[in-house]
Amino acid sequence: MSDVYAARRARLRERCAAAGDAAALVSRPANVRYLAGAAPRGAVLLLRPDGDTLLCPRAPAADAFDGRPSAGLRLTVLPGAGDPAVAAGVLAAATAGSLAVEEHHLTVARHREIRAAAPRLRLDDLGRAVEQQRIVKDEEEIGCLRIAAEIADQALNELLESILVGRTERHLALELERRLVDHGAVGPAFPTTVATGPNSGRHGHLPSDRRVEEGDFLSVGLGADYRGYRCLIGRTFVIGTSPAQWQIELYELVFAAQRAGRETLVPSAGYRDVDRAARAPLEAAGHGERLAARTGHGVGLEIDEDPQLAPTAMGKLDACVPVTVGPGVHLPGRGGVRIDDTLVVRSEADGGPELLTITTKELLAL
Repeated sequence: MSDVYAARRARLRERCAAAGDAAALVSRPANVRYLAGAAPRGAVLLLRPDGDTLLCPRAPAADAFDGRPSAGLRLTVLPGAGDPAVAAGVLAAATAGSLAVEEHHLTVARHREIRAAAPRLRLDDLGRAVEQQRIVKDEEEIGCLRIAAEIADQALNELLESILVGRTERHLALELERRLVDHGAVGPAFPTTVATGPNSGRHGHLPSDRRVEEGDFLSVGLGADYRGYRCLIGRTFVIGTSPAQWQIELYELVFAAQRAGRETLVPSAGYRDVDRAARAPLEAAGHGERLAARTGHGVGLEIDEDPQLAPTAMGKLDACVPVTVGPGVHLPGRGGVRIDDTLVVRSEADGGPELLTITTKELLAL
């Protein structure tokens, strides 16, 4: 992978040069990891025509890098309590007249400190250049996401084979996270969601001490972090008995909406078009006011990346872009349904969207 990281940095340097910046400072941890193969705590990455430097406030662990350190990357450990971002600014000023920084991540205080340490250096905004570069994944990255999805599927399927009635949402969430680690994940990709009964289907619900009861909807959202890459799966089940008619109807509606969104995932499809496809059946059924602001988003080194699949989102999908599609409906006081998958956009010639999370979407009574 070391040559991959070097190639990524070369692409970013070319972009900076085209914008008139001879150097760039990358401080957002996920972006540092994407370009360097590691993001030790507090580290920043300085890109210059004469070479790239990873500046760290302390020596990184021996296993910090994916494999071996990236080709052409210098590692500098700062003595004392120096700020790596300020040190990077001083280094840049020695050979460059301008430095592009991630203003959306760099604090105002650090920005001022760089200006004070290198007063002749012009600071420009790098913007979200690295985040945009990260949208399209290579097959190595997709392979990590595929393994993360397999781990999440395995953890969820094992939980479904256990006794659920009487256990709390919090207990089930902790068990799922333990199973993720048991199967090879670094940890959960995000705080695991378990919602039962009237809580089910609620977006962003935090597991509570409510106990699972017969006849409940049980909605689960989880993901695994594998080598830094994060996936998402969401499923809804019925506990203990055959589902009630209203549960069947609501589930079938959300499932149809989710399928419509998945089928729209082709190269050149507009972000808003995917959202519209998943949202339209739910709006037609009268649930428009209960829908989340988006029906999906990108995943990768972060669980929530670009692109955003939302009504006002601009842009079109490319091949090899992993995204989630997860519409849901929550009926206050009754509960609801969420169904989330992680998929990779593929052309029709390559078989269409690649589904990474494969746990059944049949409405099971557990």
